[in-house]
Amino acid sequence: MNGWGSTLYLVVLALLVPFGAHRLRLLWLRLRRPPRSEAETWTGALPVVTVQLPIYNEANVVARLIDTVCALDYPVDRLEIQVLDDSDDETVERAADRVASWRARGFDIHHVRRGTRDDFKSGALALGAERARGEFVLVLDADFVPPPELIRSLLPPFSDGSVGAVQAAWDHLNRDANWLTRAQALFLDAHFAIEHEARYRADLFFNFNGSAGMWRLRCIEESGGWQGDTLTEDIDLSYRAQIAGWRFVYRDAVRVPAELPTGLRSVEIQQSRWTQGGIQSARKLLPSVFRAPLPMAVKLEAAAHLLGHAVHPLTLLLGITLAAFGWLGAPGSNLPGWIHAMALGLATIPFVLFYGLAGRLRDRSSGLVRDVGAAMLLGLGLGVPLTAAVVRALRRTPTPFERTPKRGFEQTVPYRADLARLPALARAVLALALAGATAKIASLGLVTALPFTALFATGYLVTTRESMRRPAPPAVPGQ
Repeated sequence: MNGWGSTLYLVVLALLVPFGAHRLRLLWLRLRRPPRSEAETWTGALPVVTVQLPIYNEANVVARLIDTVCALDYPVDRLEIQVLDDSDDETVERAADRVASWRARGFDIHHVRRGTRDDFKSGALALGAERARGEFVLVLDADFVPPPELIRSLLPPFSDGSVGAVQAAWDHLNRDANWLTRAQALFLDAHFAIEHEARYRADLFFNFNGSAGMWRLRCIEESGGWQGDTLTEDIDLSYRAQIAGWRFVYRDAVRVPAELPTGLRSVEIQQSRWTQGGIQSARKLLPSVFRAPLPMAVKLEAAAHLLGHAVHPLTLLLGITLAAFGWLGAPGSNLPGWIHAMALGLATIPFVLFYGLAGRLRDRSSGLVRDVGAAMLLGLGLGVPLTAAVVRALRRTPTPFERTPKRGFEQTVPYRADLARLPALARAVLALALAGATAKIASLGLVTALPFTALFATGYLVTTRESMRRPAPPAVPGQ
């Protein structure tokens, strides 16, 4: 490799260092900061709570969702349920049937139809907020199965009038369906058990996650309400509320299980939406964050959080660099071996520690090494579609809110998630290029450059192979 190639290799590695360092800092905060205490009981009369169920074409899960919400352990006269249904398929009939059944049993449940998808989920939530009679609003997405005690578990912290939202942790209905679900479960476990808990303990900003969280309706109204100019309306409103002075509470002990996508394209749809929306939110919110009279630690962590998706194009660029220069000459072949070892360590050690601890905190020690490896390979293999999502956000490309297909336990409607051709082709080409580069480096006996290139090649090969699989039938817990 010539001098400029080595320089590019080192520059990309240097740009990735802050992302690994940020993970280590969150780990340190999670382990060193003591847990925070909040009110454990609600005193006085129970308030009216509105449960909002935003749905769009969820025929496989809508009946389960409505039935489990109506089984919540909360007085019926204190409970309002809004089925915010923007569907245009058989979901409408199924939702209407369940709503009519529960209304006949005395529940205050409404089937709300807009006749439009303007502003997508945020538009549905905004309409629901205008009509809500509850002092507090619980939001649940279609793939969630709330435990009966959920409202009573989230309500006590609102005894403090400064609390605007309380977020529960997500759990998983189908964690062991395949390697993709195990990897995603680890991503989410780390997000909640480490990121959320660390930020909450350190009094830093964190976000409502779009589901399994409860809001004070006044907080929503005074913070500007739900807005549809990003794909992550949850992050957007969360930051506006906290900038306005509202406090958020995270309850890690409260777990709400949900369905994980079982196919690669479904994973890509969900992750791409989160990525594009995250960058959109960064563009929208960071100026307000840095103008606000907030501690610098809060501002810096907000920037690190909102800009975290910038890691995807950098990781993709590193993969392209490894592939290109693996063919032209071993990556950094004129560099000392310790630099390659350091590069591999910087790329893997923070990742392993971060996700390994998440698995331990969630008592998932069985198969943890396998799952951390799966998460690492999936993260690498998502580099192409997530980089495309970052580019769309930076270019302000209008993109519709694309729902993540839900399969449920008894799939009756085969919602498809077709693999986007261009990212799939680009990933396949890069997989072959990295595999060839790995073979060439091995044939030259350049041991120091081999592990890093082989790691990237494996991630791209595994996800390319996964993109060709037919989805397995839905799994039912306990079977």
